[in-house]
Amino acid sequence: MFSLLSLPSWLPSLPTLEWGSSLLDCLLQGLIGAFGVSVLSNLLKVYFFVGCANDPKRQVEKERLQGRWASLEMVHLAGLTLIFTVVGARVAALVVLEFSLRAVSTLLSLGKGSRGPEQLQLYLLSQYSLGCGLTCGLSFLQEGAPHRTLNLLLSLGLAALLGTSARRLHRHVCRLYELHSSQQYCGVCLGLLAGADGLPQLLGRALAVAFAVGDLAAVALINQDFLSTSEAVRFWTPLTICYTLLVIYMQEEQRLRPGMQSQVQTVLVRMGGLFVLLLTVGRWLDLLGIVVSLLGELWCLLGVRTLLDLCQIQDFPSQRTSEATPSQPLPSAPEDRPLHTYLREDLRSVPGHAD
Repeated sequence: MFSLLSLPSWLPSLPTLEWGSSLLDCLLQGLIGAFGVSVLSNLLKVYFFVGCANDPKRQVEKERLQGRWASLEMVHLAGLTLIFTVVGARVAALVVLEFSLRAVSTLLSLGKGSRGPEQLQLYLLSQYSLGCGLTCGLSFLQEGAPHRTLNLLLSLGLAALLGTSARRLHRHVCRLYELHSSQQYCGVCLGLLAGADGLPQLLGRALAVAFAVGDLAAVALINQDFLSTSEAVRFWTPLTICYTLLVIYMQEEQRLRPGMQSQVQTVLVRMGGLFVLLLTVGRWLDLLGIVVSLLGELWCLLGVRTLLDLCQIQDFPSQRTSEATPSQPLPSAPEDRPLHTYLREDLRSVPGHAD
């Protein structure tokens, strides 16, 4: 019986068909990576918006988070799709490994009492690397699969479902969270009011799994290009030294000058270091991928500028105002008065008694 899945076997094996199939697979992988970044971005926006809505001092930041248009989100998603489609698997693997080393170094250098803002900032800066990790993982897992395009279409359907749900949650929270949480009307908003503090831990576990798979896939994809161990050593040795120096420089730079300008400068230094490294051990397509990665990093930073500013606030996220609000003052403790004053008040309450 004729089926659509057997259609490629009836067609002649032309190079243009293979090139078109590869381009379609790259496009599907780029869409999946863009939807993964969209899920992370929308959930982080929900967390920050709930924190601003529960704090009367953060009304300006709350209005800035509410002012994002849906059309800009679609443009951001389309730009990420194009970037993840064009960037090569080799450069994406290098980006994933660099961020993983930087994330491990940052988490190890943090103290137990000051992990909140630094972890949130790390999640915000991981968006482009997360997309690269998803594309690397899909490229490695689907390599040589008999129905590669069909598998990617199924993965794209799941990614689109998650991305649409996260975007709808973000819109619902921005429009109706304050009303629903005050009137105790919506289960979603009440759940965020009670358990929004656990959202960063959930995102951290999901990111840890995604980057673990992405790192394994990145190492496997890079080692495929080496014919001998000596070639691999000549590549990994300068790469490890370059990554170590970049991590040390970026940690010191962010400690001295935190802010958006410092983040942009570290992106330029990181991509510049990789560009110089690949001039000696890479290929010309890798150099083009580095330029595309630079645009991708800046594109992701542009979308989280407001959230990065909120991470610089030391007392964010603050405690929920429902616990103790200024409009509902806590009852004051009774004054310590002598015993005879209470006896005098009791006697005055007896009818016909006079002092």
